[in-house]
Amino acid sequence: MTMRDRVKALVPAPVRTGVRTSLVRYGERTSDRRPLPDFLIIGTKRGGTTSLWRYLLEHPLVPRLFPGWNTKTSHYFEDTFARGETWYRSHFPTQRQRRALERRHGGPTRVGEAAPLYMFHPLAPGRVADLIPAVKLIVLLRDPVERAYSHWKERRTEGVEPLDFAEALAREEERTAGEREKLIADPTYVSTAYDWYTYRARGRYLEHLEPWLDRFDRGQLLILPSETLYREPAATYARVLDFLGLPAHQLDRYEVFNDRRSSAMDPAVRDELTRYYAPYNEALASRLGMTFDWGS
Repeated sequence: MTMRDRVKALVPAPVRTGVRTSLVRYGERTSDRRPLPDFLIIGTKRGGTTSLWRYLLEHPLVPRLFPGWNTKTSHYFEDTFARGETWYRSHFPTQRQRRALERRHGGPTRVGEAAPLYMFHPLAPGRVADLIPAVKLIVLLRDPVERAYSHWKERRTEGVEPLDFAEALAREEERTAGEREKLIADPTYVSTAYDWYTYRARGRYLEHLEPWLDRFDRGQLLILPSETLYREPAATYARVLDFLGLPAHQLDRYEVFNDRRSSAMDPAVRDELTRYYAPYNEALASRLGMTFDWGS
């Protein structure tokens, strides 16, 4: 049982809620002392963002989000943007707290969050560019076929997806029709369907990355195949630390978080998705000058 689980077991929910509310209010009152984040992990969903985030939190110079403790995102640049910059800043440590860590560990702190919907949300690139134009962006891209199936498994096990995978893919356009347009037209609009049921659409990575590539210098983006993180977690972690300007740090183990095991994908569905994504993957590799071993 984790410390967080022990706290939940011992402290009644109303008390936890009250404490959290007080912390949020304190964070807002001191928001002018809280610098904006240095980095964002913006995607992709089911691509290893939670694992990488947890690895980064084990670095002594990467403070946790405050007051979220183990949470990895505020969802600010998508669902909670209407709460404003003061509320967003309340999640991050004060300059004084950061300096104390730097004195203790002898290096620069780096603060961030991991939000896999950021890459996919149509308004997020502009919002991020306007508020934190110098931010560093980390992108994990997983084989879109495997990503789609993993996304469906997550929704299925959470009890919010009644359809089997093939039917969910077939009905995706119907279930999400007009949602992207509504998000663009109304900055306060929140779309559950756009987040939950976009199994196929999220794997067309280049169309969702282009707005980020248009707004940020290429040197601000570190784009990594998720499979590299899975195969070589220590080396990938070291590369991320170097990108963020953090001193080297070795972890005792590289645990995989949020893994969901299940029966194999139907071969016919896999074949259809592989053929569907082939031209999108080719365009992505050409645009980024990278090689992906998806579908091989």
